[in-house]
Amino acid sequence: MVKKNIEKKESVQTFEQSFKRLEKIVDILERGEVSLEESIKMYEEGIELSKVCLDKLTEAELKIKKLSKDVNGKLALTEEDEE
Repeated sequence: MVKKNIEKKESVQTFEQSFKRLEKIVDILERGEVSLEESIKMYEEGIELSKVCLDKLTEAELKIKKLSKDVNGKLALTEEDEE
């Protein structure tokens, strides 16, 4: 049964793990193979996973924006990070 395939959430997941689980939830919900109650639980898990993914993407974007290339083409922190 599909319920056996539903994985438990790990407390700390990488972006890739969270996104993969989110894709799996979407696939299961789109097929409509689970009960209403299970669908609601999975939907709630999906919302939490989407928040985790968004947070990780935002964090990565901020790190990238803080890096800039110096005159030699090497990566260096921007001035605001040195304060």
